[in-house]
Amino acid sequence: MNKTDRIFVAGHRGLVGSALLRMLKLRGFDNVILRDRKDLDLTRQEQVEAFFVATRPQYVFLAAARVGGIAANDSRPADFIFENLAIQTNVIDSAYRNGVERLLFLGSSCVYPRECPQPMREEYLLTGPLETTNEAYAIAKIAGIEMCAAYNAQYGTDFIAVMPTNLYGINDNFDLNDSHVLPALIRKVHEAKTTNSPHVVIWGSGTPQREFLHVDDLADACLFLMGRGDAAHLTNIGSGEEVSIRDLAKLVCTVVGYNGGLVFDTSKPDGTPRKLLDCSRLRVLGWRHSTELRAGIETTYEWYCDRFDAA
Repeated sequence: MNKTDRIFVAGHRGLVGSALLRMLKLRGFDNVILRDRKDLDLTRQEQVEAFFVATRPQYVFLAAARVGGIAANDSRPADFIFENLAIQTNVIDSAYRNGVERLLFLGSSCVYPRECPQPMREEYLLTGPLETTNEAYAIAKIAGIEMCAAYNAQYGTDFIAVMPTNLYGINDNFDLNDSHVLPALIRKVHEAKTTNSPHVVIWGSGTPQREFLHVDDLADACLFLMGRGDAAHLTNIGSGEEVSIRDLAKLVCTVVGYNGGLVFDTSKPDGTPRKLLDCSRLRVLGWRHSTELRAGIETTYEWYCDRFDAA
């Protein structure tokens, strides 16, 4: 990409999209195209087609999606599968029809089978049953990955897909009804501290292993891959480091300064037992994350407190 290229960031107000926007501006890309949902509903085909015809982006980061944690995925599967399929279909097809040079599609590590061998390699996709609590979302993301591959095969496009691990950072969603595990923990522990609660209740047994990546590292990796002609069609992006939910909760308590107890509600689902990505493809190209977990949680918690206090 050149600094003057027209770049469309779809979903620029979300966790990933806002990080991509910050990174692009930091590196001097000034011709970034943005639209709020009130001006462009990506689930509406006619709006997306008209937008691409009018703006003619050369590069597209497809970060727009409906996302959420176990509770949201499990209770609203229709919303997750419809909205994500609609967004992906409209943007990918319009990118092809309007000559986009390269598109990067944001997938998710939840596309891999529930009992996937660890660490998870890209070739393990579609080799076993999915985790049932987020199956609708995973199927939609798999469809996006396969759509990129199909358009490349039939039309000669250059559309790539990345599979990020669990993300966190500035502009994360801290709504306890919709959030992922790390922002939910930050909010729960912060509120327990401010209200002097004796303990924090956490879903599940605390035993599942998870890998986390700061969203700024993801944005850096996406720009890195977008500029590489030798990037694979499908690439995992992660830290290569994992932690149990129990140890993650203890780390959040340390960062927040909360000295109460942790109660694990085993009546709630754990989700996938272990999720660790094999990032060999990305490492071979020369990329590695730079934000360690504790430091990332500290900056995220600082941002959350500023936002919380302002509110």
